[in-house]
Amino acid sequence: MVTTVRTLLTDQMAFYWESNLWPRLQGLTDDEYLWEPVDGCWSLRPDAAGVVRIEETQPEPAVPPVTTLAWRMAHLGRDVWGGRARALFGPTAAPEDADMFDPRHWPEPLPLTAEGGLALLAEGYRSWYDAVATLDDEELARPLGPKGSYFAEDSMAALVAHLNREGMAHGAEMCLLRDLYRARWS
Repeated sequence: MVTTVRTLLTDQMAFYWESNLWPRLQGLTDDEYLWEPVDGCWSLRPDAAGVVRIEETQPEPAVPPVTTLAWRMAHLGRDVWGGRARALFGPTAAPEDADMFDPRHWPEPLPLTAEGGLALLAEGYRSWYDAVATLDDEELARPLGPKGSYFAEDSMAALVAHLNREGMAHGAEMCLLRDLYRARWS
């Protein structure tokens, strides 16, 4: 078998998802999904109109608050993987000039249940993985262009490597939150 950049990146992504992250998230409950281990956590909350939003501030604080599993799953599933998959590969209802950070690529409501959070995370992962798996090494070497915003000159391979790191970092945080939740009740 010939090893390609695509193979290295997708194998890394799939191994982490299938062996480390997805199995550790099975059995997640609604209480655990929304559990706030400390005061002032960022989470998912309905706004005044009842629309569920991910809590954040711009610019992000130097030391961001602790986040809930719900926040991490929405951020990774929608913002990191899903939104970028739609922005760069489609389908998206966002205007053609919308870059990969534009929230209109994923306008669907965020879930307040563990089942919904798991579905969002899986959909975001699968959208990103499936799209990246179609690329050859030449396509991975091309710059992102305008959709990449201030990363326009970076290659698709650089973005995939970065999102692999994001997936592993946020995934480890989710697993740690599960460990802490479980230990809290021991």
